[in-house]
Amino acid sequence: MRIVGVSELTLYLKGLLEEDYLLQNVWVRGEITNYTQAASGHRYFSLKDASATLRCVLFRNSASGPLPPLQNGQSVLAHGRMSLYEQRGDYQFYVDGIELAGEGELHLLFEALKAELEAEGLFSPARKRELPVSPSTVGVVTSTSAAALRDIVRTLRIRCPLVRVVVAAARVQGEGAAVEIAAALDRLNAYGEVDVIILARGGGSLEELWAFNEEVVARAIARSEVPVVTGVGHETDFTIADFVADQRASTPTAAAMTVVPDADTWRAGLLDTRERLSHLIEARVRGERTRLSSSRTYLARTSPERILANARQRVDESQHRLGATVRHLLELQRERLRGSALSLQSLSPLLTIGRGFAVVRRSADGVRVQSVRDVIPGQGLTIQVSDGLLAATAGPRLAMVTPDVVAESEGRAETGESTSEEKRERRGRRYNAE
Repeated sequence: MRIVGVSELTLYLKGLLEEDYLLQNVWVRGEITNYTQAASGHRYFSLKDASATLRCVLFRNSASGPLPPLQNGQSVLAHGRMSLYEQRGDYQFYVDGIELAGEGELHLLFEALKAELEAEGLFSPARKRELPVSPSTVGVVTSTSAAALRDIVRTLRIRCPLVRVVVAAARVQGEGAAVEIAAALDRLNAYGEVDVIILARGGGSLEELWAFNEEVVARAIARSEVPVVTGVGHETDFTIADFVADQRASTPTAAAMTVVPDADTWRAGLLDTRERLSHLIEARVRGERTRLSSSRTYLARTSPERILANARQRVDESQHRLGATVRHLLELQRERLRGSALSLQSLSPLLTIGRGFAVVRRSADGVRVQSVRDVIPGQGLTIQVSDGLLAATAGPRLAMVTPDVVAESEGRAETGESTSEEKRERRGRRYNAE
């Protein structure tokens, strides 16, 4: 047998309590008794039921949320952990949250359903749909006698007067309200002309808002083919319907503002668009005018009329140059022809004949006689002189010119003297050579 000290045994028991997971996260129902609040802000009380009492402590900074006013005799749900207070050897419940028993039970139901639906993916952002930018028809699910409906309709009329409102009436609290809400959502989907649905109710307690925490409502929102916007309670109120809906608004009025655009914003946008469009049109017109002017200038430069005018001018200039060239060539040819004529004239036998010489040809074939060997004595000849032709017959061959005549000719050549006929012949030969 082992002997242990009080502290050792107490620590052992404390460890057993704190190692038990179920005792470290537990809700306890009971009635408050022996309630006291120390000057430090710590609260001490006991929870009891018909057959047991549990010591509790709620330290000033341990509460995880707002606490309701506490007093003896209240039935509450307390959340916390079990441990052992070593100095007195008492086990006690260390509280970190308290709810009144009615609301506490609903809160537990809320958390359980929330966890279940979240696990199914009903809260996933991936399944939430975008709201239409400009809906033509808005469906509303709420009570026809609720102030929320009047707020919604007034807001829709102010922001977007052209929007059409279809109301599917349903009770929003009390027994059977959740079933009516789900049925109203189904009716609006079956109607087929609604672009977006507002599910709304004014503020209230947790019990009054509980219809929006029912599973049947959550399932109806999830299967809706039309986007759903919730506006339930006040800004601090959250329901299961808010988590499933495509979008949550803090109030019914905020929901109405969410689903339709503001007509004033539209007007301002239209005015801004009109002004920008006007500037764009003016800029476009200026640009087109500039391009048109450039096109006109280009067309004027490349017009057939201008091209033809330039071509005519080039033709006139070419014709003028051609005429001048032809005239120059003709003048050159005339000069050459004149020179050739002079050369031919200087070499013409007629000149020689004119100076007293004669051209002798054979009568038979007209061949000019250049040597005594070209004719046979007795052969017929034709003698051409300056003023006509003479018929003759070749006689016997004679001797050359007498030496004194030859000498006389040579003497003239040595002294440089020449007859005028010889001079003319030499000038004709030089011109022809040039």
